[in-house]
Amino acid sequence: MSDDAVTETAAGTGSHDQAVPEKYAAFMRTGWGERSLDLPVHPVATWAAARRDRLAAMFPDERLVIGSGTFKARANDTDYRFRAETAHTHLTGNQTSDAVLVIENGTSVLYARPRSSRETDEFFRDRQYGELWAGRRPSLGELSTSLGLETRHIDDLGDVLAGPAKTRVLRGIDERVDRAVPADGGRDQDLARVLSELRLVKDAWELDELAHACDITTLGFEDSVREWDRVLEYGERWIEGTFFRRARTMGNDLGYDSIVGGGSHATTLHWTDNSGPITPGTLVLLDMGAEASSLYTADVTRTLPVDGRFTGLQRELYSVVLAAQRAGIDAVRPGAQFRDPHHAAMAVLAHALEDLGLLPCSAEEALAPDSKVYARWTLHSTSHMLGMDVHDCAASATDVYPEGTLGEGMVLTVEPGLYFQEDDLLVPEELRGIGIRIEDDIVVTAEGARNLSAALPRDPDAIEAWMDSLR
Repeated sequence: MSDDAVTETAAGTGSHDQAVPEKYAAFMRTGWGERSLDLPVHPVATWAAARRDRLAAMFPDERLVIGSGTFKARANDTDYRFRAETAHTHLTGNQTSDAVLVIENGTSVLYARPRSSRETDEFFRDRQYGELWAGRRPSLGELSTSLGLETRHIDDLGDVLAGPAKTRVLRGIDERVDRAVPADGGRDQDLARVLSELRLVKDAWELDELAHACDITTLGFEDSVREWDRVLEYGERWIEGTFFRRARTMGNDLGYDSIVGGGSHATTLHWTDNSGPITPGTLVLLDMGAEASSLYTADVTRTLPVDGRFTGLQRELYSVVLAAQRAGIDAVRPGAQFRDPHHAAMAVLAHALEDLGLLPCSAEEALAPDSKVYARWTLHSTSHMLGMDVHDCAASATDVYPEGTLGEGMVLTVEPGLYFQEDDLLVPEELRGIGIRIEDDIVVTAEGARNLSAALPRDPDAIEAWMDSLR
């Protein structure tokens, strides 16, 4: 190495990069003009401020620390696309990496990593944070103006965390914070619980974002059916790619890995390999949801006849699942138990399984808590909360969710299914390999329920007409 070379020690540089001579580095630090990012005021700013005030009031005289997270390696020196921690974005609107929200004495400060300084080599050498590698990050001032939140440099966070105060941390998000603040399992877990429960009831802005995510999702389903000739040629992968294109075009990403289950793959609940064929004469189960730019996600499932027409048996089984879903949605209302939609849907399915001669006992006996033998063919719960996480509010206290009651503004899925495994010798051969699920995103309203994903048809006749109109 020549004397005028700089060793490869900058964070994020690859082992295969060439050495950077000092003359080149010095030259790169000169001759740059000033330019700013045009960040508008974030539409969530006032809503997020109210959420922070509510949270602060629940923990007076304490310091609360909630990070946005950092990059996660996918392979060697390539990372997954960054997605901010849900609780952090819910409270701030911020989606930049390596930021930390600190709430203390009623005051909120966002500690953030601003764009690369031209006084160091980071801006042209660092693969994760360098502007010429990864794009231009907002300045502290631009973030503050956009989010309506005081911002300080992330390098100042250490001094704050070292200060005397009772501190609760959302753990497992930022290693620097976890190292700096001794863990207190009970107190930290209590913070995680409260952050989840704060998201149970959605405000008007959140409901609009969830509706928008459902609208994008509807378009993605329509895109998939429009390309049915390609679907038949290339199989499950084509639907996965087509839907992803719509999700990225109009939103942030997928809310979760798409499930494209053709034929017997539909009986695998989370079939995400999406590597099989789409075969005429069978059904295809599509469980897909777009994540809006705000990080709110839809979660919708439709089961479609590959030929565009249900066979008699397929229609019969589909109609059973649809009746179960309708019973589940009808059970959604303020004051109902969260599990009421599940019980309503399962009652329909259990009696249908009895009519098919599959149960080893009566439907009523099968539905008993100490039996549930009907679940061999239903497998999963009918509902989960939905929001910024596809399985939202997961750290809530059990007596609040899932053992609690529904309230106006909550959003949940209703998604019963029937699944007959291809090797299940207890069902007639003609049923084996058939999987059917129908799922919609339901808001609890004062009057009962509203279906955010109702634009996608569910009735079998409507599905056939819809497919005809698009293919």
